[in-house]
Amino acid sequence: MPKYVIEREVPGVEKLKGRDRQAAALKSVRALRDIGPEIQWVHSYISNNKTHCVYLADNEDLILEHAKRSGFPANKINRIDYLLSPLNAEE
Repeated sequence: MPKYVIEREVPGVEKLKGRDRQAAALKSVRALRDIGPEIQWVHSYISNNKTHCVYLADNEDLILEHAKRSGFPANKINRIDYLLSPLNAEE
């Protein structure tokens, strides 16, 4: 399944705490359940009014459908071609 990084502009997201963070995650998970197993959320990075989310999905249309259902925008969608890390230097 292809991997994507989604940039979401969400003003104030870095200020969310405890239950608000949990509620946001639950909203996303519920949308994913409604769509089906062709899309999976791996994890997200949050900073400066943005989230960068890593997803596995059969296609970009599923990511856009998730954005619509969850209410979290998908401002930029980038398909990951490969992962470059320090481990690649050792190969």
